[in-house]
Amino acid sequence: MTQASPQSGTKADWLADRALRGLIATMLKLPYERRVRLMGAAVNRAISPLAGYRRRSEDNLAMIYPEMPVPERQRIAKACCDNFGRTLIENYAWQEFGQRLARTEPKGDGLAPLAQAAADKRPVIFVTGHFGNHEAPRQVLTAMGHEIGGLYRPMQNPYFNDHYAKTMTSWGGPVFEQGKRGTMGFARHLKKGGMGTLLFDVRARGIEIPFLGQPAHTATSAADIALKLDALVIPYFGIRQPDGFSFQVEVEAPIKPATPHDMMIEMTQRLEGQIARRPEQWFWVHRRWKDRRKKR
Repeated sequence: MTQASPQSGTKADWLADRALRGLIATMLKLPYERRVRLMGAAVNRAISPLAGYRRRSEDNLAMIYPEMPVPERQRIAKACCDNFGRTLIENYAWQEFGQRLARTEPKGDGLAPLAQAAADKRPVIFVTGHFGNHEAPRQVLTAMGHEIGGLYRPMQNPYFNDHYAKTMTSWGGPVFEQGKRGTMGFARHLKKGGMGTLLFDVRARGIEIPFLGQPAHTATSAADIALKLDALVIPYFGIRQPDGFSFQVEVEAPIKPATPHDMMIEMTQRLEGQIARRPEQWFWVHRRWKDRRKKR
């Protein structure tokens, strides 16, 4: 495989990005609900089998739920890929997505502490995972008047990352790319009393803690920054509803300050609770347990 350049990626990356750009552009011309439904179907039925997402999802499910019947694992994997596609096109059409969420009222024990932190100008870190649509809570809380930035991990395909990143940076508070400079910028934003969101459920350097019963490498960034800045840490989740288009936004009670290890354990357990109730909404396509799966 030919390497185009360290910055631009490979020829295969470029070709994959061209195909995806074309699909996204076509979908964005369609009415909202038809677009979301078709993008979910396209990712589930065409892109996921070709890219290996469906197989990876089924492998991950088999590792975590070895007693689960194969047809049920297949059902969850398909639903996961459908949700992945829907989430992708929703976030590209962020303005329409926000309009669809306009009547969504967040619920949960974290709303009162959030209001108090905003009044006190205390930093707030929202933590979540690749579950449902992780941008739904940010959309809803932004509409309520909160300015919420973020720290994101760039996509492995740099061509795709160039335009996908714009879906996060075009609205809300400042969004920073993960890395030394980005983390410093994110911390500066919080230090001024700002709010930001951080997804912690991808494989990263850090500590090894249990996730769904298997050891998983987990970054402690959220806990480290929170302890340094006395930031409130609030888990939130955007849960897709049975109609496939609307969401319930849950703002959970804050994570209690403790050691970074214990705080990450609690964050992970909150996400595990959501996955237990709706396993098809978590992104099983991720290589969350890469090393562990290789040993099997």
